[in-house]
Amino acid sequence: MGNREALIEGAKTCLMEKGYSRTTARDIATAAGVSLAAIGYHFGSKEALMNEAMRQALDEWGADVGKAMSAELPGEADVRERFAATWGQAVKTLESPETRALWVTQYEVLSLGAHLPELLEALSKMQGEAREGLATLFGSADENTDPETVQQVGTFYQALMLGVIALWLFDPAKAPKGEDLAKAIQLISTQLGS
Repeated sequence: MGNREALIEGAKTCLMEKGYSRTTARDIATAAGVSLAAIGYHFGSKEALMNEAMRQALDEWGADVGKAMSAELPGEADVRERFAATWGQAVKTLESPETRALWVTQYEVLSLGAHLPELLEALSKMQGEAREGLATLFGSADENTDPETVQQVGTFYQALMLGVIALWLFDPAKAPKGEDLAKAIQLISTQLGS
């Protein structure tokens, strides 16, 4: 593993252990086993490195949920089954201390963004990719789906996911389950007349 990759792994470790705002460049360099100057050389700033580490950690989480889904659901699962099972898998990952720390850090970053416009800009750039990933994960998009539709559906899933995870972080026992969400969406869809 080269210095760049070691720095990303070190930053991920620090994000999970200390969060975004309490992690120093020295913490990352120590965790990565590289010099402090390597951060500037490879990323330009600690913030750029932290943002890349956060992006990769979220990508890895999505891939893990996707793998679990493909192993769990038969190919002929209907849309409702897939929806409920995907939510179940996504929420189940929150039981892992690493994943819980990742999402706590994500909320920390969101709250810091109000005071750090450059951080909000970096996060904003990641949103389109995240929305596309969620639309694909939930089976609502593929390579033939029009990009605008992918973004609309992905935005819906993203909003729902942020809310469900926040509820789970407050009180896991009272957070909605996949089937609860499926029933609610079906009811709302009926009320909207579709």
